[in-house]
Amino acid sequence: MISLARCITALNRGLFALAKWLIYAIVLLMLWEVLSRYVFSAPTSWAPELATLIFGPFFLLGGPYLLHLGGHVAVDVASAHATGRLAVALKLAGLFLAAVFGAILLWFSVPLVMQSFSYGETSYSAWNPIVWPAKAFLPLSAILLILQAFADAITAIAEPENV
Repeated sequence: MISLARCITALNRGLFALAKWLIYAIVLLMLWEVLSRYVFSAPTSWAPELATLIFGPFFLLGGPYLLHLGGHVAVDVASAHATGRLAVALKLAGLFLAAVFGAILLWFSVPLVMQSFSYGETSYSAWNPIVWPAKAFLPLSAILLILQAFADAITAIAEPENV
């Protein structure tokens, strides 16, 4: 089971490593928009919207690995001083809440993505791209978050000295 947990964490680490490069695409798109608008007096309709669509996957794919790193906002007044079984129990409680959040996100996002795909939903802007691929990162990141919570729970139980 611990090898499964390590594989899940490695998957999320790899996706995070890929997703962090998306910020450079966003910066280049915004740079192009500023140059187009103020230097060439020819603003684009697509660059700001594409940057917004890319920001969703950038933000969402970082969440599961950030859970593993313990980088989310936490009130750890009790857990900072806990040791032994209490520390493990508090860690597992936090991971359970993260998994519940992921499950709720999954439950509500899958119908939205399915509906967006079936309708061929677009952004209704001048550029008018389809939006279901960007929306599809919601359930994907929810699944990855649930898997990472599961992986961290396995690790906490198997290796309580590392909690």
